[in-house]
Amino acid sequence: MNLKLRLIILSFLQFGVWGAYLTSMGNYLGSVGLGSKIGLFYAMQGIVSIFMPAIMGIIADRWIQAQKLLGISHFLAAVFLIWAGYYGMSAGNDVEFSRLFILYSLSVTFYMPTIALSNSVAYTVLVNNNYDTIRSFPPIRTLGTVGFICAMLFVNFAGIQNGGLTFNFSNNTNFPSFQNSYSQFFVSGILGIILFLYSFTLPKCEVNTSKEKRTLSDALGLKAFALFKEKKMAIFFIFSMFLGVSLQITNGYANPFITSFKAIPEYANTWGSNNANALISLSQVSETLCILLIPFFLKRYGIKKVMLMAMFAWFLRFGLFGLGNPGGGVWMFILSMIVYGIAFDFFNVSGSLFVDKETDRSIRSSAQGVFMMMTNGFGATIGMLGAQEVVNHYVFSQSDPVLQLAGWQTSWYIFAGYALIVTVAFAIIFKHQHNPNEIQEVKH
Repeated sequence: MNLKLRLIILSFLQFGVWGAYLTSMGNYLGSVGLGSKIGLFYAMQGIVSIFMPAIMGIIADRWIQAQKLLGISHFLAAVFLIWAGYYGMSAGNDVEFSRLFILYSLSVTFYMPTIALSNSVAYTVLVNNNYDTIRSFPPIRTLGTVGFICAMLFVNFAGIQNGGLTFNFSNNTNFPSFQNSYSQFFVSGILGIILFLYSFTLPKCEVNTSKEKRTLSDALGLKAFALFKEKKMAIFFIFSMFLGVSLQITNGYANPFITSFKAIPEYANTWGSNNANALISLSQVSETLCILLIPFFLKRYGIKKVMLMAMFAWFLRFGLFGLGNPGGGVWMFILSMIVYGIAFDFFNVSGSLFVDKETDRSIRSSAQGVFMMMTNGFGATIGMLGAQEVVNHYVFSQSDPVLQLAGWQTSWYIFAGYALIVTVAFAIIFKHQHNPNEIQEVKH
């Protein structure tokens, strides 16, 4: 099989696993009385990302081939998520927070490091076969977003009705969509098992087998953290954390927010309020297209301007949510989905490529783990815990649907204000001289 096609399949499954529940889990939690705990579930993704990606990166650098470690991690993540699905099925509406939270936490403990590991595997395989990562990786990563979209749409339109799998594409308010139930965990778990098996068919990623004498710091892979001694890298990682605060907010709260319009008679029968996941999937469609723009924008404008574009896009993302609705204002929701591609890709993918280019090959997996730790770790944890406080105060403290909607709007404006502050600060503090000759396009 063509090498790039094999990596495309890897990317498709990697993000399909995540897309099956990431944007819809908030709806399920709300349906079983755990709406006020949404932030904790999403924050757990951040908490484990503080240490697990770095640890797995060290293991992949030193002891276990990255593609094998990727497969093992997906297997464990899938087992715990399927277990969570079975618990949800048996508990019905009497779900205990602690039991579901523990099973979910164990699953994401092993899933979150696979994002950095899959990047590392792709980079290693491409470099070993003389491909340029700047040119070759974005199209591969694009199919990962396609996988995410396919999983989102499946859980949105699929459901179990009359004893069998049924699909509904209308605004039927009574359809038992997977996006509102524990079934989304089963979908994710099955994809994870498939990826576990597939990972062991990928080309080998060598570990560092050098017998030269190494310090304890080298042996543990802590050398990657020495990157913080470089002012440019330290500032980059710190602002990655600040921007990481925004990463999971719409994943956790966009679906419950859009679905909440069903309680308002004016919007109850709109397609968007009944198919929130499908509407949100436009964000991933935008992400798919924007990934392809990264090589051009990086070469022409450099990492600083590309990151600034991402930060300002987050400001627009949140602000348009606050202004829009699934009726006459649905165009603002759609515009918010469009700018998400810039917000997410220009930050995550460009940042990953920047780290890849700025670090030594011997610590590359560890460095990707550090980047993941700062963004999806510290940043996302702080962001979701903070967002939970904001949303619980302005939204879930209210019982009237109209007051809840006003609370949602206030929350989105607060998030938009934060993103704007980060944008201005980054523009002033981060000093990086762009050299377009550093990014060369190589033809194969």
